[in-house]
Amino acid sequence: MAYASKTEVPVVKTKAEIEAICERYGAGQFLSGWKEDCAIIGFTMAGRQIRFILPMPGKSDKAFTHYKQHGYECVRKETAAIALWEQACRSRWRALLLVIKAKLEAVEIGISTVENEFLANIVMPNGQTVGDMAREPIAIAYQSGQMGNLLPDYSQ
Repeated sequence: MAYASKTEVPVVKTKAEIEAICERYGAGQFLSGWKEDCAIIGFTMAGRQIRFILPMPGKSDKAFTHYKQHGYECVRKETAAIALWEQACRSRWRALLLVIKAKLEAVEIGISTVENEFLANIVMPNGQTVGDMAREPIAIAYQSGQMGNLLPDYSQ
């Protein structure tokens, strides 16, 4: 069962909570946006740009439009499918709020640093996150058993 799978908190309220938390913990800028398959939250903290991309479910995903009953696949009514999709969206947003809040609190009380907590989400000068840049070299290192460069050499 997904986190906050029964939440009734509207997505717009959760977005506002995320923005307020970022501001409370010292964010210098904040943005949110969306497109069909994902939402984006970005903010600056300690001189770093941080970006979260939240994958969103599609309204027509079978998980929402169909169900099984007595071994048969059945089609849900459109209103029921939309209600399930909206619940999944609310749940994802609440999970993102939880992640961001926990990371910022860990930084605030000295358990960690902005760089450690948000490393994968820090946006580099080329627009990619550290996570985007490191993912493939890490996979290659584990496949080959040899350590390569995790980030490009910017010294040249």
